[in-house]
Amino acid sequence: MNEASVSTAAALARENEELRLQLLEAEELITAIRTGAVDALAVQGADGPRIFTLEGADQSYRTLIEQMNEGALLLGEDATVLYCNACMAELLDRALEEMIGGTFDRFVPAEFRTYWTTLCESGWAVGKAKGELPLMTYAGVLVPFALSMNVLTFNSASVLAVIVTDLSAQRKINTIQAQVAEQNAVIDRKNEELKRQEAARLVSEQAAAEANRMLEGIPHIAWTASPEGVNTSLNRRWFSFIGRESAETNDIRWLEHLHPDDHGPADVRWRTCLRTGATFEMEYRFRNKDGDYRWMLGRALPSYDEQGHIIEWIGTCTDIHEHKLALERIDQAQRQLQDNNEQLRRANVDLDNFIYTASHDLKAPISNIEGLLHALLWELPKEKRSGEVEPIMNMIQDSVDRFKRTIEHLTEVSKLQKEHAQPTAWMRLADVIQEVTLDLAPLVQASGAQLIVDVEACPAIAFSEKNLRSVIYNLLSNALKYRAPGRVPEVRLFCQTKADYVVLEVHDNGLGLTPSNQLKLFSMFQRFHSHVDGSGIGLYMVKKMVENAGGKIEVSSQLDIGSTFSVYFRR
Repeated sequence: MNEASVSTAAALARENEELRLQLLEAEELITAIRTGAVDALAVQGADGPRIFTLEGADQSYRTLIEQMNEGALLLGEDATVLYCNACMAELLDRALEEMIGGTFDRFVPAEFRTYWTTLCESGWAVGKAKGELPLMTYAGVLVPFALSMNVLTFNSASVLAVIVTDLSAQRKINTIQAQVAEQNAVIDRKNEELKRQEAARLVSEQAAAEANRMLEGIPHIAWTASPEGVNTSLNRRWFSFIGRESAETNDIRWLEHLHPDDHGPADVRWRTCLRTGATFEMEYRFRNKDGDYRWMLGRALPSYDEQGHIIEWIGTCTDIHEHKLALERIDQAQRQLQDNNEQLRRANVDLDNFIYTASHDLKAPISNIEGLLHALLWELPKEKRSGEVEPIMNMIQDSVDRFKRTIEHLTEVSKLQKEHAQPTAWMRLADVIQEVTLDLAPLVQASGAQLIVDVEACPAIAFSEKNLRSVIYNLLSNALKYRAPGRVPEVRLFCQTKADYVVLEVHDNGLGLTPSNQLKLFSMFQRFHSHVDGSGIGLYMVKKMVENAGGKIEVSSQLDIGSTFSVYFRR
């Protein structure tokens, strides 16, 4: 062995000794750190143990963390436990040196590893995270824990600080609190129910007192009865009615005052209502303190509880004696009116028969007179017809003609009375007016009149077709006949709706009427202009036809200006 080799061997021996001493010191340091004797963190890495000193840590905070009841951890990025307090080791039933330096994953059950990894990644990424998962104790028991994570920095190195809280006791406390809360809720419900029952009792008592006050205050006899129909009370009005001072329910005996003829019907009706719950209502008579029977209207309704059971009947008796007598008087008057109407109907029939007979019987004498007049004229020589004889003969002929027209009008009036209820149909005024206008075309042409018809928008009306033609014919022909000389006749027909009526208005610029004549216009045989042929019965018949159908007719006129006839047809 040469000198160089000896020198190299000695250097290697010294280097080995130094390394052995360094390793021994490192092992002692790591042991001291793990046992808590040194304020530092030892982390086993790929290049050997790395030491993180806690030079800046405040001793008071270390003491607080060591004495707290929650577990405290500092984890590296690979979940290596850099620090662990004694409480955390106790929670997992592990030695403190067993906790520090290894990964925390070994305490997490396999089925929760994915959740644990996600929770740690969220803590590192966001800077904080929270979650719950079970951890495995030394005996293999799973204990539920709540974890709260925050990222901290020590000596320019980031660590994940974790506070671990045992949830077992908290869950037991929560269970007990839930049981206590449930029991308290039951107690509260019972108290509320007792309060409601007490309130209901007070309300019931107040309602009963108020009901008694109301029954005593109403101006009628009021009473109550049990669900079985037994009378339980009567107000003072009853005892005042029968003339007694006592108001004891044990001595009511109100049936003694009921009229004998009303006992049976009242009992049947009352038993039916008790069985069915229907409203009791009937009229019966009770004997008052003077011994007179007075009519009463009895009404009663059942009162129900919350379950729908009848708990009481409440009734009243209202004195309707005067009303009953009034109804009897009205009934008697109606019967009398019916008798009178029947007499009037017979009188009208007799009158119609008389008019018909009279008109029929008078036609023959008038025809005979007219025939004799014609025979006389035939027998008289022509030279004797002149002078005073011819005017007299003409007056006789005029009288005969007027008499014949009068008989015809009486016949028309008689027919009108008999046709009061003839059938009606829905018709358009425009159609009827057009037909009447065609009938009056010669008169329109002769007078040069201007007709303005504006009724297309008028709704249909229900009326007798024959009577409607007669109404329009009379109004339109009168407007043309009674035209004013010196101006072109103008007749305007239009309609409108007013309330329940369709109103046809016929306006002309004819002679017009004075106010006094307007009042008598619709009377029979009324004529105010002698230069036009007429009988004075046309407007009377128009009025009757319109009124028989439930309508009315009005006139508005000014002398020498014109007239407006308004016909109201019921819609």
